[in-house]
Amino acid sequence: MVVALLIVWQVEAQINTPQPSPLGEVSQTVGLTDVTITYSRPGVKGRKIFGGLEAYDKLWRTGANMATKLTVSDEVTIEGNSLPKGEYAIFSIPGEDEWTMIINKNTNQGGTGNYEESEDVFRFKVPTKKTDMPFETFTFMFSDFTNTGAAVHMVWENTMVTFGIEDPNVDKKVMAQIDEQMANPGDEPNLYYAAANYFYTTDKDMQQAQEWIDKAVELNNERYWVMHLQAKIHEKNGKYETALAAAKKSKELASENGNQAYVDMNDELIATISEQM
Repeated sequence: MVVALLIVWQVEAQINTPQPSPLGEVSQTVGLTDVTITYSRPGVKGRKIFGGLEAYDKLWRTGANMATKLTVSDEVTIEGNSLPKGEYAIFSIPGEDEWTMIINKNTNQGGTGNYEESEDVFRFKVPTKKTDMPFETFTFMFSDFTNTGAAVHMVWENTMVTFGIEDPNVDKKVMAQIDEQMANPGDEPNLYYAAANYFYTTDKDMQQAQEWIDKAVELNNERYWVMHLQAKIHEKNGKYETALAAAKKSKELASENGNQAYVDMNDELIATISEQM
């Protein structure tokens, strides 16, 4: 019995210590698609990284330990290349001035020993950039967002590599929602406002946008941000008198609510409208 207990203790006992390349994850909604990168994060630790530890022109797992994994909840494009919904591995071939990035189907691999080029989905090239400050830990991050896309940066030591990722179906997804919701919007001012705002920002049917924003204001005329949009849509449609009235009312409400940013935006809009009258 004592021997059996010792065996069980030896199997179950363990000591948790910090990992030299801790597992990290960064998730971001790009357009309307969720994008997640899961990767192990090595450190510089006084070493020369690119052109040293990680040789130029040699396949790299783009991190440490298991393959770096890219998960997308819907179809995206990366540097113009279409990528279906799913999970993928990110490999790379670092170069002094340019990297080859590789999207591979096999996420269940560590290192590069089991890498098969035949499982590549696509490859693309991106230039390198020297950073103003050193990065001790290998890092993925997102920036430069638009309604449909973002930039993905990889930084380590003093090197940055950036590639673009896009949700190519944002308009299709939003328009499907608008068609469904606006078929029977009832008396919900938020639906009218959201639909009008999307049509305005994407330069679609401005007459339809005006009908929706006017209905939103009719249902609730105490929201300065809604009246500000009403002013912009009327101004875009050449309805300068009603646009000016909406901008002035929006400014008044914004001032009452202590929102100086909207007061200033309305002042600019009032000046712009007045110049056109």
